[in-house]
Amino acid sequence: MSPVTSQFTLAAAADASEHRPLIITLFSVFVVATLVITVWAGRQTKSASDFYAGGRQFTAFQNGLAVSGDYMSAASFLGIAGAIALFGYDGFLYSIGFLVAWLVALLLVAEPLRNSGRYTMGDVLAYRMRQRPVRTAAGTSTIVVSIFYLLAQMAGAGVLVSLLLGITTDAGKIGIVALVGVLMIVYVTIGGMKGTTWVQMVKAVLLIAGAILLTFLVLLKFDFNISDLLGTAAENSGKGSPFLEPGLKYGATATSKIDFLSLGIALVLGTAGLPHILIRFYTVPTAKAARKSVNWAIGIIGVFYLMTLALGFGAAALIKPDEIIASNKAGNTAAPLLALHLGGVDSSWGAILLASISAVAFATILAVVAGLTLASSSSFAHDIYANVIKKGQATEKQEMRAARWATVFIGIVSIALGALSRDLNVAGLVALAFAVAASANLPTILYSLFWKRFNTNGALWSIYGGLFTAVFLVLFSPVVSGKETSMFKGADFDWFPLENPGLISIPVGFLLGIIGTYLAKDKADAGKYAELEVRSLTGTGAH
Repeated sequence: MSPVTSQFTLAAAADASEHRPLIITLFSVFVVATLVITVWAGRQTKSASDFYAGGRQFTAFQNGLAVSGDYMSAASFLGIAGAIALFGYDGFLYSIGFLVAWLVALLLVAEPLRNSGRYTMGDVLAYRMRQRPVRTAAGTSTIVVSIFYLLAQMAGAGVLVSLLLGITTDAGKIGIVALVGVLMIVYVTIGGMKGTTWVQMVKAVLLIAGAILLTFLVLLKFDFNISDLLGTAAENSGKGSPFLEPGLKYGATATSKIDFLSLGIALVLGTAGLPHILIRFYTVPTAKAARKSVNWAIGIIGVFYLMTLALGFGAAALIKPDEIIASNKAGNTAAPLLALHLGGVDSSWGAILLASISAVAFATILAVVAGLTLASSSSFAHDIYANVIKKGQATEKQEMRAARWATVFIGIVSIALGALSRDLNVAGLVALAFAVAASANLPTILYSLFWKRFNTNGALWSIYGGLFTAVFLVLFSPVVSGKETSMFKGADFDWFPLENPGLISIPVGFLLGIIGTYLAKDKADAGKYAELEVRSLTGTGAH
């Protein structure tokens, strides 16, 4: 089947009148179900603790499931499957990086952070440093990282729903991005952390079930012979054996090899600095539960990322690369297209499978954007509004009102930027968020928890320096301009050659934290550090 014919068939499958009601019904069922959950949870959200941390009432397993739902984003389902389908072995490197990163979170961050903070990263930093400047920096960093991550989800939503409804105009795709933004604002403003957590738990179950179904059907197609699957994928890709070897995307030039190293560092170190993951540790009653929830998350996420092998190589084996690229240049539609081909391109089963898997992917996007928006609005309300603007005098009602208004503002910004990012690979966009988080947040968290001499000046240098360096390099990278898949296609100001800035910006964040600490005139409070150390290790005095 030629790419043109395949595109026509796909459009027919998506647009046929007998299939359109099914697609709309599945999407509507999920949206209505999650809105019901959100309203139910919203009625139980009466205090700041309920809004920010779900009342700390979730068990280790529930939180582990919610963490999985928060982490397995559009990048995991759509972006990684597309990257593997187009680049083979090199695409799977995203799965490896995303999974290994959890070891850093488990070993270094989860338990001490749960013991030391209350609602946000800013709580940990402000415990032994000057409140106002540190909370302002932490809030700023949280919002920037969250917006970078939100871009990926918005781009994924635009691509996904456009594919299903046959929307080809830019205005239509932007309208879809706006719809997702409105839904995420509703979820967070009404449900808070309780509503968001339940939505994430439901989404995690649906995503794992969808991935298991597709993996089973792919393996069934090749009689459970993985060697045949990989061989067919290599042959169908047009690349031959190099498709199954390192270097197809990251290895052709010295720059691409360095870019791969930069990507790997960002992926491994980024998770422990992601705001929407960090706040999940506060939703459990104890540090032990936080640690157990990470163990559950690692197990669930590990199983899922193994299945991305079947999704990506299955798409490569069953769909011509030209068809994937014609549908979306960055490969983000590989998983839905795989569902269509497995069910039969011209059949009702194909349409049902396409609609079902796409509804799961849409669920994935909605759950993750809700978690990201909650993290950034919570940080603004709790760190910047309550403790900086109001100097600790804000009431809980005022704080929660500020969080809801912040949600609206962040939603509007995300819609605008998401519209510009609709042609970028969502896994690559998430990798940028990881780089920014690892550059600005991780050095400050680790220094604050484990370095006695670390002080306010060091924290500010580390956060702002790492944040500015990462964002500055991204703005002048091929992600923004210079390529056909860049954010601004017609422009060309990509003097920084790497697509991921982590190799430069992460060491800068760590180094500036050291320099700022030693250049400071005021010394760290040794007594406060001793208290924080005991608290982070034992949980004594934890909220």
